[in-house]
Amino acid sequence: MREKTLDPVLDDAMGNAVIGVPAGAPLHIDVRLESLHDGILVSADVTGESVGECVRCLIEVRQPLEVDLQELFAYSQDEAFDYDVHDETIDLEPVVRDAVVLSLPFQPVCQEDCLGLCPQCGARLLDDPSHEHEAPIDPRWAALAGLGGLTGTSTNDVAGADNDDATEEKR
Repeated sequence: MREKTLDPVLDDAMGNAVIGVPAGAPLHIDVRLESLHDGILVSADVTGESVGECVRCLIEVRQPLEVDLQELFAYSQDEAFDYDVHDETIDLEPVVRDAVVLSLPFQPVCQEDCLGLCPQCGARLLDDPSHEHEAPIDPRWAALAGLGGLTGTSTNDVAGADNDDATEEKR
């Protein structure tokens, strides 16, 4: 059995469109390698930091990354094993990448009770919880909204008493 500590800097980003570990970010990996009859059993603890954005309010989210993994690297190239030992070496990158990506949240949020954005103006609702807009007017009644400010003369115009054009439109 051997124990190693690795501190790689990522060449490529790991993650999805919403959250991941960016390229150039460091990871800390504590690895334990055990020799078995079939191959090498790798147990590792991976730590780092994931960066993304809240899916509700779109602000930056930074979350600690802690992943435990265990995988067997087989000596023989058999279909029963996913990973093989090649020339007495093993490649940890695919195992670490798979474990890290699968541990990331599918929809990260800045906090559990994040209210998101206002659907009308896009304001962040956590910054102003009392944020409100006027109730929208039903489009079926929108034509009548202008009648509230009518004066006595314009009422006659609508009724057609003073304006021949208005009567003509009614026909």
